[in-house]
Amino acid sequence: MGTKRAVVLVSGGLDSATTLAIAREQGYACYALSMEYGQRHVVELQAADRVCTALGAVEHRTMPIALDRFGGSALTDHAISVPEAEGTGIPITYVPARNTIFLSLALGWAEVLGASDIFIGVNAVDYSGYPDCRPEFLRAFEQMANLATKAGVEGKGFKIHAPLVSLTKAEIIQEGVRLGVDYSDTVSCYQADSSGLACGVCDSCRLRAQGFIEAGVSDPTKYI
Repeated sequence: MGTKRAVVLVSGGLDSATTLAIAREQGYACYALSMEYGQRHVVELQAADRVCTALGAVEHRTMPIALDRFGGSALTDHAISVPEAEGTGIPITYVPARNTIFLSLALGWAEVLGASDIFIGVNAVDYSGYPDCRPEFLRAFEQMANLATKAGVEGKGFKIHAPLVSLTKAEIIQEGVRLGVDYSDTVSCYQADSSGLACGVCDSCRLRAQGFIEAGVSDPTKYI
């Protein structure tokens, strides 16, 4: 392990697993942070545990935050169905302010750890159109982080790393395979069952399946 510390947001999905592997390859001692935010299922958190163990995170913490108290998303409100057909615009699976909140908590832990680097697995190419996955959001958050913290004011500064932001899903998978990521450990489905079996029809499943096809890699996803 290198002496550099980084906080890595790990959801249990394909993208965050690849991001953790990239941070490790770059020599960071990785402190993984997952969120139990009232999502539809907790199997992704079980997947996050597997990923963090397999990829050698120094520590893995799961933070409870009750975003389901607000609802407003198919991922946090069981009264709203997950779409099973492609749509236009920002989908109902968007969780209001999710990445802003996640990055803020990662920022707090990073400051405590004395870490200057935060990794997040957002993507703005093969993605669902969420506004908090765009490069301009990440730049704005980084600027805010350096204005709002003791470390930032004292010149120690923070860097938000989004190594997947401009990659296609196929390129992400190829990079993960190169780094030894076992994608059978991951869960990407928005409505996986209690065993982690994927629905195969939600937006996340469609993007993941197409990515494996385009990458020329066998898809290890288990479907209902």
